[in-house]
Amino acid sequence: MGYVVKRDEIGGAAYSVYFLEIGRGMATVMRHLVRNFTGYWLGVKGPVKSLAPRYEVRTIDYPLERATLPPRYRARHRLVPRADGTPRCVACKCCETTCPAKCIRIVEGEHEDPAIEKKPVIFEIDELRCVFCGYCVEACPCDAIRMDTELVELAEYRRADFVYGIDQLLLDMPQKPPVKGGQW
Repeated sequence: MGYVVKRDEIGGAAYSVYFLEIGRGMATVMRHLVRNFTGYWLGVKGPVKSLAPRYEVRTIDYPLERATLPPRYRARHRLVPRADGTPRCVACKCCETTCPAKCIRIVEGEHEDPAIEKKPVIFEIDELRCVFCGYCVEACPCDAIRMDTELVELAEYRRADFVYGIDQLLLDMPQKPPVKGGQW
């Protein structure tokens, strides 16, 4: 035989509230059951009256129209250039250290300007290994790397083409595609 809960063990008020809540839950289940079966017999697909908010579904003509990205969307990386065109990066390796995927590789060298200690000789990001977490952007003390290019179409023919160097990362300036409508 199973264990039977007696009114003396729980207490009168707690016992009453417990069974009251079970009754309310069963009433909710029965209300939904009757509502859904009524809709089925009347030929209505789905619940007769849905309490969930309705969302508008839009179709976007992709190559011609682009959906607007959220303001903090993390797209492909870019390096911020200085006024002379060199990257703002000082090769401190904070981004390389914080990257959980270990997709950033930096080799530092001496900078020509004595006011700047180091510069990156090699700065590579393997986009196939990247998880687009944004830790590199947050860790950079001089705001040299950003993920605001709005370039989400990453397609190449060879795996080696996904390793971006300094030249490619400096060219990717933020782009504003023509937006005719649509939200993500």
